[in-house]
Amino acid sequence: MRIPRRPRFRRAGAALLGGAALSALALTAQLTSAAAATTYPNPETISGSTYAHDPSMIKTASGRYYLFYTGGGIQISTSTDRVHWSADGQVLPGGATWAKSYGGWNDIWAPDVSYHNGVYWLYYAVSSFGSNHSAIGLATSTTAAPGSWTDHGMVYSSQSGGNFNAIDPALVVDAAGHWWLSLGSFWTGIKMIQIDPSTGKQLSTNTTRYNLAQRSGADAIEASYVYPHGGYYYLFTSFDYCCRGTSSTYRIMVARATSPTGPFVDESGNAATSGGGTQILGTHGYVIGPGGETVMHDSDGDVLVYHYYSGNLNGTAQLGLNHLTWGSTGWPTVTD
Repeated sequence: MRIPRRPRFRRAGAALLGGAALSALALTAQLTSAAAATTYPNPETISGSTYAHDPSMIKTASGRYYLFYTGGGIQISTSTDRVHWSADGQVLPGGATWAKSYGGWNDIWAPDVSYHNGVYWLYYAVSSFGSNHSAIGLATSTTAAPGSWTDHGMVYSSQSGGNFNAIDPALVVDAAGHWWLSLGSFWTGIKMIQIDPSTGKQLSTNTTRYNLAQRSGADAIEASYVYPHGGYYYLFTSFDYCCRGTSSTYRIMVARATSPTGPFVDESGNAATSGGGTQILGTHGYVIGPGGETVMHDSDGDVLVYHYYSGNLNGTAQLGLNHLTWGSTGWPTVTD
């Protein structure tokens, strides 16, 4: 399967990482990444249908794992043990027909799945490469299985000429039971809107679009995922560039806040809206450009779910799974 293409660098005049306009903050992060690379653990050993891009995973009450990832009408793989995986159809095999005007309606990106009130909620993105004429859609199911999904159409959109990009959705429910959807890629970074739990769409009484994170100059930030833990909300993001095989430079960053809408800061106190982020996983060995991350709680702890480009497989995107451990100050570390 080909490596999916997703909207990446956008704004005219945006500096590219590695060029003369590389910011001091980005350079520091890259040097930190190089120094820390030898400490990163390899992904857990898995087999079978191991290709994945922008993965999101959930475990049903019966113990079956469902993995959703970019491509076609959202690809599905399943497993009974989180080790052996089998391809198992698509969420929307006919594509998101409502989204034909946005492009990419039959090559859907970046699904996010969660389970609430007896229903599996799956948000997804539609767009075309290099555009922020984009939209986020929603599908639901009571079983998560192929053939059981109902598409509910558009949740949120962005338009060419705007300052944000409505892709890479991820749902979080806060301690008070309020629903929030993070989104965004390049342009002015990561945003959040409030969701109505009865519909899965934007809450009509709060149409604020919150700013969570942004990088100045080189705008390479996307794939947000907010995970509550220990009284904080942890904002995971991917910095730099995906989708370039063995030349990919993706890396996974984290910041935290006491509210799902921020303000988020990294472990050194730098604001996420000013490019802050603590790196927890980067390129090491055959694992190239890890990113597109989500977090799933399982019986053996919190699991970081991501993709990487395998140096052993000519840069093919692969599913990566590692545990997260939480230190005495509450910051996560990627472990075996």
